[in-house]
Amino acid sequence: MRVPRNNLTFYDQQAPRWWEATATIAPLNRLNPLRFQYFDRAVPPWPGLRVLDVGCGGGFTCEFLAHRGAQVWGVDQSAQCIEAAQTHAEQQALGIHYHWGVAEALPFEAAMFDVVVCVDVLEHVVDPQRAVAEMSRVLRPGGIVCFDTINRTGRSRLVMIWLLENLLRQIPVGIHDWNKFITPEELRAMLNQSGFGSVTMAGFNLFGSTVAETLAAYRLYQSTGNFEARFDDDQRVMYIGTAIRL
Repeated sequence: MRVPRNNLTFYDQQAPRWWEATATIAPLNRLNPLRFQYFDRAVPPWPGLRVLDVGCGGGFTCEFLAHRGAQVWGVDQSAQCIEAAQTHAEQQALGIHYHWGVAEALPFEAAMFDVVVCVDVLEHVVDPQRAVAEMSRVLRPGGIVCFDTINRTGRSRLVMIWLLENLLRQIPVGIHDWNKFITPEELRAMLNQSGFGSVTMAGFNLFGSTVAETLAAYRLYQSTGNFEARFDDDQRVMYIGTAIRL
């Protein structure tokens, strides 16, 4: 049977268990402290900033930012995830503003935000160029977009789909479509076309650059449930970056 690709129903299914420590989605929550080591280089102190999380899911990044003092909005196409995010934020007494919507048509006014965060999302949207344009629209001039996504290479197919999905089953089979992965050159062109400058990108290297490093990363995750990351020139699998709205 042919496995459907970019199968986003997984997120709807995970919504009721989103914040459980043993949920399939839980490892994503451990990436925020790592990725924000990179984002913090470009963003001024977070307290008081108006920040939008595009593709917020059940609220991992929104709550991470709220605890850092930001004013936070989250948007996602999954109504079930938005409901889970709202419920958990209320339980934590966090004033996060959640909305249903899609990245290609953000339900916000122009120039409303200081920062837009878009992580683990661009490889899933229907029209990434339109999504980038919408992020530009809702950012004020001088505002910053923070992103990470997956490159379209032979190594990304090997690691993200063959290894993590098909062999090890660490990621649900069908969650990714290799054809929707975006090269750094393609994303840089989208950003420039949508009014962004000062684009920075680096490898968001969770899996190492060799077979031995990949196996070591997997053993670390299996024994501790944690990841280690480095930001380097190896963008063959995941990469991370920022850009400024001109």
